[in-house]
Amino acid sequence: MSDCRTPLAALTSRNPASWLTIFGPGAIIASLTIGSGELIFSSRGGALFGYPLLSLFLLVCVFKWALVFATARHMVLTGAHPFQRWMDLPGPRGWLPLAFLLLAIVSFPIWVSFHAGTLGTLVSGLLHPPSTGTGMHLLWGMVILIVVVGLAFTGGYKRLEKLQLLFVLLMLLAVTVSLFLVHPDWGAMLAGFANVTPPGYPDWVAEHPDIAKRPVWVELSTYVGVIGGSGYDYLAYVTYLRDKQWGHASNDRPTPVPVDAHDEAARVRLRQWCRAPLIDCTLSFAIVLLFSAVFVACGTEILGQAHKVPSGNNLLNLQAAFVEATSPWLRPFYFAGAFLALFGTLYGTIEVAPAVMREIQNAFPRSAAGMAPAKTRRITLLWVGLGGLLVLLGNLGWQQFTGAEKPTALIAILTPANLFTGVLACGILCLLSGWADRRHLAAPFKAPLPLTLLNAVAAVLFIALGLKAYWDHSEWMAFLILACTVAAACLAAAWLNRRLAKRGAD
Repeated sequence: MSDCRTPLAALTSRNPASWLTIFGPGAIIASLTIGSGELIFSSRGGALFGYPLLSLFLLVCVFKWALVFATARHMVLTGAHPFQRWMDLPGPRGWLPLAFLLLAIVSFPIWVSFHAGTLGTLVSGLLHPPSTGTGMHLLWGMVILIVVVGLAFTGGYKRLEKLQLLFVLLMLLAVTVSLFLVHPDWGAMLAGFANVTPPGYPDWVAEHPDIAKRPVWVELSTYVGVIGGSGYDYLAYVTYLRDKQWGHASNDRPTPVPVDAHDEAARVRLRQWCRAPLIDCTLSFAIVLLFSAVFVACGTEILGQAHKVPSGNNLLNLQAAFVEATSPWLRPFYFAGAFLALFGTLYGTIEVAPAVMREIQNAFPRSAAGMAPAKTRRITLLWVGLGGLLVLLGNLGWQQFTGAEKPTALIAILTPANLFTGVLACGILCLLSGWADRRHLAAPFKAPLPLTLLNAVAAVLFIALGLKAYWDHSEWMAFLILACTVAAACLAAAWLNRRLAKRGAD
């Protein structure tokens, strides 16, 4: 266990300032959600539901914090990624990691196209008049996506952490100032965190037919999936602990390490290392909750009062009113800040894909020899980049060849993917995190009871909400697609295991 990147002195210090030296992977998670979760969906939610939505965001942050910390804690103690633990599930060995891989093949290009397209709307709205045509934002999105993928090809974890930490700190300063400039109703805002009434659409939502016909559960499930990150973000977060070399996590040792419960010195040392993800995760989700509160307040006080909602292909331009309401000359700074925030989200989302693929290879160790990590990374970046371009190009083609006035709304494209990546996947991670602890950790290292209970409640709620949202979105079709994906993963796992066994025999 190396101390070279995070000295144990910082973990045992009583000085909170020293804890900031630990903050790293959590900054990536925070930045992944700021550009879309807070800037877009918190603003949208504030406009539609007002301050009562804050209680939902608080619960989401608490549950996702428990999920990330419990999973990261297991990684620090054993060096085992969730994919490696899932290899022991009943059925063909590795079927669940392969199911996540199959869903990622579809979901990542959709997420990337959404972020790139949203960035395109920002640039198009700033540079082109409305008469130019709605397809311009898709063209700009393609250009931006090509640039970011090129940047990812030359980068890695160190650059990702530095850039995302910079984006988070700049945006944190900006939103704190914005909160006081907007002059929110502080009493209503604080009461919103304790709200127990299910949110509902306001009467004026009839002015937005595309939103009015969207079930409230589906709308709220989108927020649950986006706020604080998605299941794949957390799978990548645990991978980043290898780069940080916290505890038993290590880049050069992807094989799980048995924990010696009888070695008192090792036990104390590992417990100290567990504080690293605890501090990192807590800072990350505290920042996410702060961002959420600020943008819910701005959406409530400014957009909601004007009956305006970020929707369709206009997801970022309305938020310029947040600064125009105080000082019109701040508008250029808003666009610059929004661009940087979403640029960081797009870059981080693209970087999540290679991290997930790296752990798929670690879960099937005999397959790792067939492809070098650098080659795996290149192929993954090409898949995500080209897939995102194809989604944007298909959306543009739909407009051009059908004569539609506008292409399919970006949120409509995102929602089916988000219901799995952001909601149902989180429930699966919570459920199996507790299972992995019980199966592989000795009594002195098992998660504390409050964390275990919180994870169990989160698992039930995420899975129930995800399944209900699936049904409300497309009824049996959604479950049929999910069942076919699991069946395909089981067949692929059986075939891959036979192939690897034959290779080993040879």
